[in-house]
Amino acid sequence: MRITFVISSLGSGGAERVMSSMANYWAERGRDITLITLGAQSNDWFKLHPRVKRIGLGVLSISTHLGQAIRHNVRTLVCLRRALRRAHPDMVISFIDTTNTLTLMASRGLGVPVIISERNDPQRRSIGLAWSGLRAVFYRRADAVVVQTGVVRDWASKFPGIKSIYVIPNPVSPTMDGSEQTPSCHGSSHTIVAMGRLVRLKGFDLLIEAFGRCAAKHPDWSLVILGEGPERANLQAIAADLGIADRVSLPGQRQEPATVLKGADLFVSSSRTEGFPNALLEAMACQLPVVSTDCSSGGPRDIVRDGVDGILVPPDDVAALVEAMDRLMANSDERRRLGAGALTVIERFSMERIMTLWDEAVTHARRAVNQ
Repeated sequence: MRITFVISSLGSGGAERVMSSMANYWAERGRDITLITLGAQSNDWFKLHPRVKRIGLGVLSISTHLGQAIRHNVRTLVCLRRALRRAHPDMVISFIDTTNTLTLMASRGLGVPVIISERNDPQRRSIGLAWSGLRAVFYRRADAVVVQTGVVRDWASKFPGIKSIYVIPNPVSPTMDGSEQTPSCHGSSHTIVAMGRLVRLKGFDLLIEAFGRCAAKHPDWSLVILGEGPERANLQAIAADLGIADRVSLPGQRQEPATVLKGADLFVSSSRTEGFPNALLEAMACQLPVVSTDCSSGGPRDIVRDGVDGILVPPDDVAALVEAMDRLMANSDERRRLGAGALTVIERFSMERIMTLWDEAVTHARRAVNQ
């Protein structure tokens, strides 16, 4: 089977990680895989299997006015349609709202089944009136819609004409094997780690404030935030204002974050909104106890079993973060208990189990088109 993936870029985000893992998985098993990005190939963060055909269209650009945006999107559609024709796929799989819409438009009339997937919480992510209107029109043309949680499935089911919806969570990264933790190397006895793009939605400002409230009580703890983004300077300023700059580290992105995660004592996800956070899966696969905000998408609560392998707290609630963090920072037995329970994510969200769900979605979508 020839499967073509479409996504905006292959940067360091969660959706990009999942798509690259899926492409590699199927390529290793003999499928003919093509991965198309609207952006250039030079910006790739994730490595692909040698058998994956990689196409970077290089058509991403910023539009400053409506006319320019229309011309840019027409050019994108033309380039994407040409690339799809050349790939001659039996199935197209697209990730993320606006790219999904463009893919459905570009593939119209080609006679190829298309599966689209929402990778964020669409109820908290605005794509603008124009794109929302186009999404409502074109999503009904998809042969299947894949979402990550039941909450987003309920949202998608409200679109008129949707053919079928599948709930498929993210898999644990193949590099996360749950092996023995390595010693901390962050200059303190104990380390809290967080991970994600440095943007407001990730709530790292809330995390730094919460850590600041715990810092005096736990002088042997430090905070490491892995990632890069436009909020870096603001986060550094917050830490400085709280007098904890020497205990908060922002070392940037890591190709394989497991080396840092396995040397930590606690993982905290402070996001204001999430889809189905890979960072939580990766941390728990490294046997870390976790504290996570219970985002409206339902993603974190599908991963974390509150009180069994982690603690869930309300989003945007610094006091709740402080209480949960302080509780685990003070209790090594509780951390070990939750960390032991966390390892079950390796089985619950294994690559094999998740890809079986994708295989079923692909099979059903092709069968429905051929009937």
